[in-house]
Amino acid sequence: MTSSTVAPAVLAPRRAWLADLPVLMVAVVWGASYLAAKDITTARTVIAVLVLRFALVLPVLVVVGRRSLRALTAAQWRGAGLLGLILGGIFLLETYGVVHTSATNAGLIISLTMILTPLAEAAVTRTRPSAAFLGAAAVSVLGVVLLTQGGGFTRPSSGDLLMLLAALARTLHVMAMSRVKAVQDAPALPLTTVQLGTCLVVFALLSGGTGASPWDTAAGFGAREWAGLLFLSVLCTLFAFFVQMWAVRRTSPSRVSLLLGTEPLWAAAAGIALGGERLGALGLLGGALVLLGTSWGRRAADAPR
Repeated sequence: MTSSTVAPAVLAPRRAWLADLPVLMVAVVWGASYLAAKDITTARTVIAVLVLRFALVLPVLVVVGRRSLRALTAAQWRGAGLLGLILGGIFLLETYGVVHTSATNAGLIISLTMILTPLAEAAVTRTRPSAAFLGAAAVSVLGVVLLTQGGGFTRPSSGDLLMLLAALARTLHVMAMSRVKAVQDAPALPLTTVQLGTCLVVFALLSGGTGASPWDTAAGFGAREWAGLLFLSVLCTLFAFFVQMWAVRRTSPSRVSLLLGTEPLWAAAAGIALGGERLGALGLLGGALVLLGTSWGRRAADAPR
């Protein structure tokens, strides 16, 4: 009798962790993606690397989701294409941004999306955010200011500003996804495939006007660069997408959001431990405030009014 009553209590948390662990791994690889992108990309090769990254993963998504792609309506294709244009802008801002700042700064600044999105939602719906959320937003902004001044009070770098613009673009993408009626009932797989395909088309068109073509860039890659590119394509894109689809069917959206919200922590860990980056006292304080503010803000945004 003892074993029959104790076993479920022991196994339930274990099953929960089995569902949580892949999601946590997505947060880890996303956090490490800033350092990986910085390691294999220069200002001259940003667009070429983006072309290669999506060209590797898109055929898999097309093959897996070919039936659902055919089922999309014309309106859903247009809506997904619009979202893809915004997503392409996000990847451009993020990749150019990480080239010109540290991987640690990039991961922490982009986490402001968790604060900016509820603020944008409040502005659109004309509702006043709670005092707790406004306090969290203030802590996050102060953290970013200190983070970008880790080496002393100077002007933020161009990379820091680009990452801030990327956070704003991510907010726009989230808002658009919730308001473009045509895509609200579309399955996740074809919706994502069309968005990434749109990104690839945009990057391919832009690559014609840059000095480094995707093919020349690929030819110049060594084993280290190919490993980084495969990491970005296979783990940060393909693996991450399918884990999210799998996880939302086995755990709650709030748990998924909470686990993915640890991404900036892993970005900082990868930048400091693997990239040899140093923040200084002000930077460390700023990074801690960003993590505190975004975590507090996420809880305040989810709390009942």
